[in-house]
Amino acid sequence: MNIEEKIGKLEKNLKDFLFVTDPKYIENLLRLNWDETSAKRLAAWDWPHGVGLFCMWKQYEVSQDETMLDYLESWFDSRIELGLPIKNVNTVCPLLAMALLYEKRPKEEYKNIMLEWVNWIMNDMDRTPEGGIQHKHAELTNHGDLWDDTLFMTCLFLAKAGKVFGKTEWVEEANYQVLLHIKYLLDKQTGLWFHAWNFDRRDNYANALWGRGNCWITMFIPEFLDITKDESVIKRYLLNTFVQQAETLVKCQDESGLWHTLLVDESSYLETSASSGFVAGMLKAVRKGYLPKSYLACINKGLEAIGKEIGSDGVVGNVSYGTNAGFTLQAYKEIPIRPMQYGQGIALLALIEASLAKKEGLL
Repeated sequence: MNIEEKIGKLEKNLKDFLFVTDPKYIENLLRLNWDETSAKRLAAWDWPHGVGLFCMWKQYEVSQDETMLDYLESWFDSRIELGLPIKNVNTVCPLLAMALLYEKRPKEEYKNIMLEWVNWIMNDMDRTPEGGIQHKHAELTNHGDLWDDTLFMTCLFLAKAGKVFGKTEWVEEANYQVLLHIKYLLDKQTGLWFHAWNFDRRDNYANALWGRGNCWITMFIPEFLDITKDESVIKRYLLNTFVQQAETLVKCQDESGLWHTLLVDESSYLETSASSGFVAGMLKAVRKGYLPKSYLACINKGLEAIGKEIGSDGVVGNVSYGTNAGFTLQAYKEIPIRPMQYGQGIALLALIEASLAKKEGLL
């Protein structure tokens, strides 16, 4: 596989895709009685865009191409002009890329937005018992819910903002959220993560060991440690959790090199966004010395499989649509497949990590 060629195709496709709004999402919001202006703002600035923007930033870090910063700036400025959406756990996600961009190209407008949203996270965001961030999003309140998605969508930004603005208490809050989510979402038998926990029912919904939910964690932990630069017992605890997950991911990788959307259910479909997240997170962990080089066999197999899912037009195939916490395992098997910004972005991130590993002589 020509990694650089694939990166070029993914980057080009993602640049266009990040300016696209999802008509299906708008229709769903209108059915839920959202007004049209609010629905359009949500469809233009949400977690699929946030994940894609973060991955574009990672490409800038490697390429040092200033036009990438121009692109990110134009994206944020156009969205600000449109009007920012309602605050929720998922619409926080684009702010991670804003915080990263702010360090290179500070704007007072960006600073004011980030401070407003962090103040909301710290003081007004809905909480579960024990002070967890409730995974309330535009379509569902999810009362009493903790989701593994939350750590990537909200806590990465919260930690980064704490570092950018010198607010230790924000970083500490992010640390607390990570520990609380581990407490309720980690499956102690497998080391994998359940999608969600509900305090009202005291259960993990369908006990789904969902692929993309797990990949948020595989990507989150090395990135979170990069941001916080924590060398305390927190780092030791997170890396132990990370290694437990990685050990099982190797065992449940499909012969094709991909992973199933339900990781331990071979009757569920193979899914590319989760597979890309596992490859990206584990490969970064090998580069950082968090995992041994013995993981490279699994990673290489995954990389080859992901490469086959990238079409000649740069579109990534077999990406599952947005997924709410399900009460049955069957619900996860019925999530439709369609191209999405996060699928493009995470595949790009996996290949970026591969390019870096290649330069370091690991691949």
